[in-house]
Amino acid sequence: MELLRVANLSKIYGQDSTKVVALDNVSFTVARGEFVAIVGASGSGKSTLLHLIGGVDRPTEGTVFLDGQNIYSFNDDQLAIFRRRQVGLIYQFYNLIPILNVTENITLPLDLDNRQADPEKLARLLARLGLTQRQDHLPNELSGGQQQRVSIGRALITEPALLLADEPTGNLDSAASAEILALLRQANRDYQQTIVMITHDLEIAAQADRVIEIEDGHLVGDVQ
Repeated sequence: MELLRVANLSKIYGQDSTKVVALDNVSFTVARGEFVAIVGASGSGKSTLLHLIGGVDRPTEGTVFLDGQNIYSFNDDQLAIFRRRQVGLIYQFYNLIPILNVTENITLPLDLDNRQADPEKLARLLARLGLTQRQDHLPNELSGGQQQRVSIGRALITEPALLLADEPTGNLDSAASAEILALLRQANRDYQQTIVMITHDLEIAAQADRVIEIEDGHLVGDVQ
């Protein structure tokens, strides 16, 4: 069953002599429960594509349907709420709040939505992430791999329809990278979490079920 539809998506910055076509008429679908990697060199448009899918930016043309809803039919406030509830975002540099501990960082999306975390679900998530013994620690007391696990927990706590990961292993060593990929695979396999992951590393992309290649703003490959 289709969860995500990217339809004729384009993004243009500037005009005339300063015009840059970051994304040019890209279309594809992602099934519910699929793990998709989007690969491409720096400047290929893959991060622009991820931001458009997540509603972080708006396209010049085209649209994105998530679970049957045209996300760009929403105004900015509605889109922010939809994104907070339906899209989990994992960043390369974690983007944790330094004054909040592990548990507080993970539950932040719920707090912003005036919702309470289910204690049992939170405990299971902390255990799954290997963070039970670190739940009261601040980010600066954690390793890079542990901080990225907190970021994953924050993305999963709302049980989003779609998980977007932007170079999630790009700031980690090989051992920590393997741990993060294993967590993503577990979320996909055991909980049918739909994942779209951006990476420039073909070995990491090979962990996904399907690889979409972007080059100069165009979709040039789609392999399962």
